[in-house]
Amino acid sequence: MKSLRLSSIVLLLSLAAYALPASAQKAPLKIFMSPRSNVPLADIVKNLNDKCSNATIVTDSMKSDYMLEAVGWPNGYKFVLFKKGGQVVYATSTAWLSNSVKDVCKYINSHPAQ
Repeated sequence: MKSLRLSSIVLLLSLAAYALPASAQKAPLKIFMSPRSNVPLADIVKNLNDKCSNATIVTDSMKSDYMLEAVGWPNGYKFVLFKKGGQVVYATSTAWLSNSVKDVCKYINSHPAQ
């Protein structure tokens, strides 16, 4: 009887330990791409997945935490990040797309969306 009770407790603790990290995870940050962006979405998504796995692109601006304007120009990339409501909160200009995405990711991870 004691071994059955002990087995049940171990099983419950194992299930609780497995379920806790899943429930403790934060919802991904949602980014809407500005219609003014001219950087291909596929390139943004690839770099976002590599640099910022806790962020995702959404197609509904009303469900987003941020809007990103990503503009490629002959000498590099200019990104402007807006929080919900339209306030500019971050801008970066880099020679490489991956660095622009990395900079935006660093910002959104250090400044929680409200």
